[in-house]
Amino acid sequence: MAETYDFPSDLLAGQEELHQVRAELLALLKRLPWSVEPMEGISDNHGWRKVELPASPGWTADEQAEVEKLRERERELAVFVTCHRFWAEVTGAERVDARMHLKHVREAEEGRPS
Repeated sequence: MAETYDFPSDLLAGQEELHQVRAELLALLKRLPWSVEPMEGISDNHGWRKVELPASPGWTADEQAEVEKLRERERELAVFVTCHRFWAEVTGAERVDARMHLKHVREAEEGRPS
């Protein structure tokens, strides 16, 4: 990431929102039961490691809707960021570096190592 890029504000905002939506989705999925549908517990010690999962009550309709809403927004933002007109201004060889730089703009602004 030797070069600095003059990213348009809408691209920066889209990337930042994409980070936020992905963090929200990950946090939600960690809180939810392991199975979308109600399932009995699993206990399997025949593989290379033992697997134990408690019974899952499944996800409520509201939880399913929230996950789908976040996934849909994530897809929209990913398309927006990857198809943004800015990328046409960057040559092929620099495009990967610019994309990596965009992903880490927030850390660079906060002074954290990327």
